[in-house]
Amino acid sequence: MLSRRAMLAGGLLGGLGLRAARADVPVIRLGSLPFGTSTWEAAVIKARGLDTANGFQLDAVKLAGNDAARISFIGGQVDTIVGDLLWAARLGNDGQAVRFIPYSTSEGAVMVPADSPIKSLKDLDGKRFGVAGGPLDKNWLLLRAQAKDAAGIDLEHAAEIAYGAPPLITLKLEQGALDAALTYWTYCARLEAKGFRRLVGAEDIMHALGVAGDVSLIGYLFQDTTVKEKPEAVAGFARASRAAKEMLAADPSTWEVVRPLMAAENDATFEALKRDFLSGIPRRPVAAERTDAEKLYAVMSRLGGPRLVGKGAGLPPDLYYDSGRNG
Repeated sequence: MLSRRAMLAGGLLGGLGLRAARADVPVIRLGSLPFGTSTWEAAVIKARGLDTANGFQLDAVKLAGNDAARISFIGGQVDTIVGDLLWAARLGNDGQAVRFIPYSTSEGAVMVPADSPIKSLKDLDGKRFGVAGGPLDKNWLLLRAQAKDAAGIDLEHAAEIAYGAPPLITLKLEQGALDAALTYWTYCARLEAKGFRRLVGAEDIMHALGVAGDVSLIGYLFQDTTVKEKPEAVAGFARASRAAKEMLAADPSTWEVVRPLMAAENDATFEALKRDFLSGIPRRPVAAERTDAEKLYAVMSRLGGPRLVGKGAGLPPDLYYDSGRNG
């Protein structure tokens, strides 16, 4: 299946090379998932001409899923994807240098029905608990650490754990097959619009583990070779990304560009998704992001071990892209 996805990505991108060859400006090829929020930002960049204003042409390429995105990125078929900090760090520690531009601090949360008797992490003991992703999901590892510190329980053994894809875990919670679920932020927003409530958010867990501010655990990833081959285009992309986020934050009319892409079936869902997207806009200096990310990396490395982080003892020294230094 991965090979077929990679071939599909390659086929889609074959025509892009022809367009890029005729362009007067360098192209940044963004690989995005059909329902990923990077498509929202890309739509604003194109609709408001933020790419040409910043010296590049954005080519948004739809990919089938996370596996296809990673394959296309590693193979150089796209210039950037929104990816996981831990995966980027693992690539870097394994010798494939990657640059990370913070994309969002919005993460997942533990969700429960509005009338649930579950009021704290300790109440999850013995409950049917769904985890979006697998045993090495970063939010799950952070939640396990916090549950042990704050409630004295090892959730992996204290609760009845079910792992699965976010849509399935969310559906099972809605159907009552689960008592609580840890899922991704877009699904949390949709659940809140239906009356579910947050027990604890990943951002709250990070703060409890000692970080000073909200941390972006997902970001735009660029190969180091791409940064060196077209530094001005990558710097322009970083500026355009920031500008698109600021437009969404400051000008409500900008959301008219995005709403058709959100699959928001009602105003309550739209407002919840909009709120959480805006609250996740990174606003801290790169140095502050890295300091806190190192703390979280240490926690996840301890819990996930080499299966999660590979052979790295910490974040690669040049992982974070700094436009003042790199672009």
